[in-house]
This record gives sequence, C-alpha cells and structure tokens, in this order.
Amino acid sequence: MAKLTWLLVPVLAAASCAVHADPVRPAPGSPTRAEVTALLDQVRVIPSRPHPGGYERGCKTGQACVFGPAWSDDTDAPGGHDGCDTRNNVLAAQLRDVVRRGRCVVVEGVLTDPYTATEVPFRKSEAGRVQIDHVYPLAAAWDMGAATWPTALRHRFANDVTINLLATTASANQAKRDSTPSTWLPPAPANHCFYAAKYLTVAVTYALPVTRADHTALAEVSRTCP
Repeated sequence: MAKLTWLLVPVLAAASCAVHADPVRPAPGSPTRAEVTALLDQVRVIPSRPHPGGYERGCKTGQACVFGPAWSDDTDAPGGHDGCDTRNNVLAAQLRDVVRRGRCVVVEGVLTDPYTATEVPFRKSEAGRVQIDHVYPLAAAWDMGAATWPTALRHRFANDVTINLLATTASANQAKRDSTPSTWLPPAPANHCFYAAKYLTVAVTYALPVTRADHTALAEVSRTCP
C-alpha cells in the first residue's frame, strides 16, 4: 500500500485550508487519486450490508458491550495503557492550541473539523460540541465482520486513535451516525478525498469489506482527487 502521509493528525492542519478553499476542489494536502484508487483496488467488496444482529454498544448491567467500555484506556490500540482515556488522546492529537488540566484532560483547544471544514473552539465546559467519530462506524463494522472478531480486536478497533477516530462537530457526528459512504459524505466537498481514503484505510487495515454501493460512491470521489 502506498505510504499515506495524510493519514495521521497533521492532515487536519492541512485540511484547515479547506475553510477558504473552493468547495469543488480537494483541500490542500488531500490524498491523490492514485492513493485512493490503490485502496479501492485492495478492499474487499460485497453486494450489500448483512445484518447478523446482536450489536449492542451499551455497557450497563445486562448490556452486551460488544466493543468494550467507551474510550477505555485498557486496550492494545495505539495510545492504550498510557493512563489517559481515548477521547482525551484524540482531542490532544487533533486540536490545536491545546490546554490541559494535568497530564491528560484537554480543557481548551481549537478543532478544524475534518467533516465541515469549520473552526470550532473547544472548552470542556461545553464538551458536547465536539464529539469523536468512528470513521468506519461500529455498527457497520459489526455487521460487516466484527461480530466474529475476538473481544480484544473489537476493543482495539473502537479505540484506534491513529486509524479510525476523528474529532468532529456534534452536528456532523449525529448526522452521520452509522452511515457508510453510499449514504453519507462530509458536508464539506473539499474534504471528500480525505474521508474516502481514511474510510478505505480503516477497511483495508482491519480486513473489513465495503458494499458495492459504497465502493461506487468512493470511486466517484476518487475521480475528484488531485
């Protein structure tokens, strides 16, 4: 697979240019058409999304907790077992001008939203304005194969800061929910190439398939990439 230098947190700084970019052109720093196409060639394609049942994210008494407690540090995901919960690790990595309380807790910062390309001030007192999205949604992953994974792998997937988690606005996260690319793309067209490559990278890394409809949608995106 091509070396995807845009994949990690620095791309969010590059994507900040999208705030002023022509909305029909990819943001500076976006992955190239060749990079997205290479991922499209690697990912497994299935006709449609299966629905095996049994998905339950909640971890209260009597709930299945299939991906483990939210934002647990007790995983082998990148950043796991560092003493800080996953949400604060994502905020620390993806916000700028970060102010912490102690070693872990992010209390202030500024997010350049990779989905809306807007600048969002973050304050812990209004923490709900910024949420953490699973690029490849947990419910979709469950349906597409994670239902058969060992527990430790599901916990890793749900807390993988470098591959599958992005800080975004509450409105974007709630609009996306468990949608996949055939039914949802970021509101900022300039960031579609980034999202397409990010989604495909998760799929390839974790050997998850995409549906034929998702593959078609991502292929259409790839044709707009630089």
